[in-house]
Amino acid sequence: MGIFDFLGGSGPEKALKLKSKVTQKYGDPTTRQKALQQLGEMKYPEAVTVLLHRYTITVEPLTTDADEKEHVFELIKGFGKDAVPPVTEFLRKNEQATSWALRILEALLPESEVIDIVVGALNTLSAQYMRDPEKKVVLLHYVTDKQDPRIAPAVLPHLDDMADEVKIAALKALGPQKHEPAREPILRLLTTADTARRVQVAALSALQESGFGVQGYREKVEPLLSDPYYLDGNGVVQRRS
Repeated sequence: MGIFDFLGGSGPEKALKLKSKVTQKYGDPTTRQKALQQLGEMKYPEAVTVLLHRYTITVEPLTTDADEKEHVFELIKGFGKDAVPPVTEFLRKNEQATSWALRILEALLPESEVIDIVVGALNTLSAQYMRDPEKKVVLLHYVTDKQDPRIAPAVLPHLDDMADEVKIAALKALGPQKHEPAREPILRLLTTADTARRVQVAALSALQESGFGVQGYREKVEPLLSDPYYLDGNGVVQRRS
């Protein structure tokens, strides 16, 4: 009889039963740590799903919390490509631990495949209001400075998000893409009366980086310019060095 048989089985049901121990914030930490190790030795997708829930809680002391989360990262990596579906599903369904899910996917997949997953998530989230915008912001930061034709169309709808943090992250991602369909949406966001000043500054930066002109919006844009941004003779936003 193996150790997992003695504990009640080593299959998916055993993995799922360990969730309460994995997410136990108080009490003896060795109970939680033993559960994590047991899950790492089970080669079932359900074990990955339960391990991921360790990222949804924070325990004291923070050094222990950080060590355990790094350990979970290594355990999940040990599942190889078998971990990809449950991690992708976790990323799709959960608002927490987005950065950890992305880090795991980056360790297991080529960048183009991670971008595909992130683009899919951004497309889904663009139509959703989220009280906490962190997940959207993390996903937008991931695609910033990456060159892929799928990125800009997925980012563009986030200019209409309710949260300024999301708008700013979307603007930072769009600037390097030089995506022509983004020109007018950026200009509309910049010149809308209720746009926060910090969003306007991010919009000016995106216009400058993209090299787009302000044709059709010059009269509205000029009053919003402040150092170091200015318009050159061609109506393109420039930045003084």
